[in-house]
Amino acid sequence: MGLTELAPGNLWNTMPCHTHERRMEVYFYFNMDDDACVFHMMGQPQETRHIVMHNEQAVISRAGRSHSGVGTKAYTFIWGMVGENQVFDDMDHVAVKDLR
Repeated sequence: MGLTELAPGNLWNTMPCHTHERRMEVYFYFNMDDDACVFHMMGQPQETRHIVMHNEQAVISRAGRSHSGVGTKAYTFIWGMVGENQVFDDMDHVAVKDLR
């Protein structure tokens, strides 16, 4: 579990994106202005999808899927990770050029 707070002027989180083959993650976005949103991208790296997130909304990224996000303004999120492996440095990075 962790907390990420983006400073004003910073919009991206987790880019380049990555996957976790053995774990899923949950994100809870908060501390967002009423006119702000986050485009949370997820899915197979070769076929990503996005979901528009607003203040105090959560999203689940299942195991083996890429995940990243970009906001219209700075935001904060809590993330939690569950799965079989307790080593958190086993990310499988995905090159930006491979995203579709």
